[in-house]
Amino acid sequence: MTTSAPRALVALSLAAALAGCAGMRGGSTVLIDGARGLDNFNRVGDANWSAVDGAIQATAGGKDPGYLVTKGSYTNFVIRAEFWASDDANSGIFMRCQNPATITDETCYEANIFDQRPDPTYATGSIVKVAPVPANFPRAGGKWNTYEITVQGDHLVVMLNGQKTVDVRNAKLASGPLALQWGRGTIKWRKVEIKPI
Repeated sequence: MTTSAPRALVALSLAAALAGCAGMRGGSTVLIDGARGLDNFNRVGDANWSAVDGAIQATAGGKDPGYLVTKGSYTNFVIRAEFWASDDANSGIFMRCQNPATITDETCYEANIFDQRPDPTYATGSIVKVAPVPANFPRAGGKWNTYEITVQGDHLVVMLNGQKTVDVRNAKLASGPLALQWGRGTIKWRKVEIKPI
């Protein structure tokens, strides 16, 4: 009987520790989970980010794109993101950004979400100015999609809905925050997590 009390204390301590790590799953940091997660980001620009119907979304903004920029910096990682984009959406996931106050496709790697890009070379599934999308690129508009992006050293791999769209080597950028973009249309993020590797 005397051993049950210490075991109960250990169990309670373990439960408390696990509760404190609720944002971590298998070594992943959950940045957005349903309508929760805006507090994990700094806002850059004027997009109207809000929690709506189990997702974080933006539908409008100012003249320039708006971003949700992570407070932390990342070097080698896997990102898994569930997103819904309208047919006319211009969005993307920006990685290893060099200046968290000024997000561009020159100072970050951008996994694009832009079905109607005037030059389709770097449309949905590409890394803008680094790796073009394959011919007959997949379209993301009007449905829920999943991006899984692996960035390890100079090796960049993009999977869109289980289809590999990018597998390239590029050593231009080494580390930096992650940013989610609103450029036009509607973009919704239902779940976004990042796992350092």
